Parts: sequence; C-alpha cells; structure tokens
Amino acid sequence: MKKNLLTLALLPSFAFANETLNGGDTAWMLIATALVMLMTPAGLALYYGGLTRSKNVINTISMSLGAFAVGTVVWVVIGYSLAFGEGDFIGTGKIMLSGITPDTLSGTIPELLFVAFQGTFAAIAVAIASGSMIERVKFSTFMLFSAIWVVVVYAPITHWAWGGGETLNLGEIDFAGGTVVHINAGIAGFVVAMILGRRKDYGKKAIKPFSPVFVALGAALLWFGWFGFNAGSEVAADGTAASAFLVTNVAASLGVLGWLAVEYMVYKKATLVGGASGAVAGLVAITPASGTADVSGAVIIGVVGGALGFYGVSKLKKLFKVDDSLDAFWVHGLVGIWGSVATAIFMADYARPEEYEVVSQLFKQLKAILLTVAYSGIMTAIVYFVASALTRGGRVDDETETIGLDEVTHGEKGINL
Repeated sequence: MKKNLLTLALLPSFAFANETLNGGDTAWMLIATALVMLMTPAGLALYYGGLTRSKNVINTISMSLGAFAVGTVVWVVIGYSLAFGEGDFIGTGKIMLSGITPDTLSGTIPELLFVAFQGTFAAIAVAIASGSMIERVKFSTFMLFSAIWVVVVYAPITHWAWGGGETLNLGEIDFAGGTVVHINAGIAGFVVAMILGRRKDYGKKAIKPFSPVFVALGAALLWFGWFGFNAGSEVAADGTAASAFLVTNVAASLGVLGWLAVEYMVYKKATLVGGASGAVAGLVAITPASGTADVSGAVIIGVVGGALGFYGVSKLKKLFKVDDSLDAFWVHGLVGIWGSVATAIFMADYARPEEYEVVSQLFKQLKAILLTVAYSGIMTAIVYFVASALTRGGRVDDETETIGLDEVTHGEKGINL
C-alpha cells in the first residue's frame, strides 16, 4: 500500500533515507535530546509535585523519575524496535538495538541519537499519565504499568504515526506528538483514574496544591525543554526547526494569557497555578502543528488551548465526575485533541502542498484521534489490570491514603522542618 504523499511531505526529515552525516544536525539533536530529557525528571516532576498535596509530593515526583528510568530501559530493549523497526502493523528487527552501530544513520544523524531522542518521548508520555492516578495508586503497580504500557500502547501508536506502519497510518499530520504523546497519555491517565475510583476525600474538602511556586518552576522547565520537543522533531537544524521553535514560544505565551483571561472572567482571580497550567496547555496545543503552523496560527492555537484547558479543568471535569488528580486528561488529552484538529485548519500557506484540502485533512486528523482514543483506552485498561494483578491490587489501602504515600511508601517527607 502506498503512503499518502501529503503525509510523507509533512513528516519530519527522519522519514527519508540520507547516507551523509551532518554535523550541524547532529549537534542540534544532541541538545534537543537533552532538552526533552530535562522535561520529565525535572520539569514534569516539579509541575506535578507542586500540584499534589504535601503528604504525596515525594511519591508524585518519584513517579516522574521512575517513569523516565523505566521508559528509557524498555525503549532501548524493545520499544524502539516495535516503533521504528520494519513492519506493517508493528515493527521488528531491532530488539536491543540489534544492527545499529555508531556509524548507522537515521537521515543525517546517528541512529543511536535518534533512538535516544525518541526514548525521551516514550518516557514523558507515561509520566504524563501518572498525573491522573497519583495519591492512590501503588508505586510498584505504576512502575510495572509503565514498563508494559510503553511496549503495548505507546510503541504501536508511534509506529502507525511515525514509524512506517501502513496498516493504521491514516494520513494524519502529527509533527511532534499530538496523538502519539498527549492524547495517548491523557486517555491512558483518564482510564486508570476511572478504574481506581476517587480519592477518599475527593469532593468532601478542598484539595490544595503543595506549592504553586513548584508548579511555576516546573512549567518553566517544561517550556524550556519543549523547544527540543517540537523544534527537535524536525531532526535537522533548518528553517522548519526555527519556525517550530518560534511558534512553540508564541503558543505557550498565548496559552498563559488565554487561561488567565478566562479564569479572571469567571473567578475574578488570575492565579499562578492557572498561568503555569495555561503555558502547558498552549505547548500541548501547538505540538502537532509546530512544523506547519505560522505565527498567526500559533496565536489562535495557543489562546484557545489555554482557554479550553481552563474550561476542562473548571467545568467539564465536574460533569464527568472522574477524579483525574492533576488534570492530565484535561490539559493534555482534551487540549491535545484541539491541537490535532487545529493542525489541519491552521497550516501556513508555505507549508501546504499542492491540492491540499482542509476538510479532507480534518477527517484524517479526526480518524487518527478516534483510533488513538480507542486503542489507548482499551489497551491501557488491560495493561492496568495486568499490572494490578501482578502487584496484588493497584490501589493503596485506606490507611496509606490517609497518612500519605510519602511516609508509608518512601519513608520521606517533602520538607523536613
């Protein structure tokens, strides 16, 4: 089956074979990989750690750290092979990076560097999902869940979107991970949150963030690392990478303003946590379109992303009545859906191939979204039940939940006074 020509034209440069090493591209991708690595054990850890309660801050940060470690190991052992190996439905042939040497190239960079770059995406995806289940899931269950999820859920979806798998390649445009990372992780977290059930005191008393300052610092580190996430997805040091860098910054800024504007209209307050969350929402929204949108598109994508994130957290969450602890679905899943839809609408004129049709591309985006939601939702539930069974129940007991997982699971406190 022939690939959709439009899709090939819009894929990052790693989709094309090139046997010449480019030093500039390689240097940039080393930096981009380090930037994305910073996002999980530092940026997301602080962002999530600040949003949780003081009795669970160590556990929450440990889940981001653990997800990065587990995700990295699983990725090099089998995840990369499943995602980027040869194959139609799923990739094969590169288990334990078999056949890849320092001289093997992926486009214009060493393939080992591409492995490392993509591994940071796998790790942050499962770490994002942790935000929906914190304060009541066993640490051991989550660690096992992370390992299986990267193999069973993340790798196949990556293969269909980016790795050459033609069976379920629907012609979508996902430059840096709208469906692959954000919708996928948001749905996964939401499903596990439904299975776990609500926290004991959810809806009965105010659950306040441990530290809005941590939240803001974490969001700033995520913002910084996201330049590698989006601009690095071009896998080249060129004009498209520069454009992705710029629109990422613009959309994040508009995400802050969009969230704060709506928050002020509703509550007459403009909170630090709201502004930080708006930045993340803007970043999520622009991710799939970062290689094809111009600044004018980024303005709309970002401001709507911030406003939509606020509406999801403050309004829609109450309607669904699912205890998504740190709003991973509403900020990543819901806003990720908007970003994927907006990718078809706000493509810059200079990025449009001949005979580009917005409506046609929009249907392709929607089909990819539905596939991701269905596959991630069903398979995540199965993965969770397996992990729960192997760890003798996935939810902590009532006493542990009351005391807090920091003391019971880790024997530590977030602050020792």
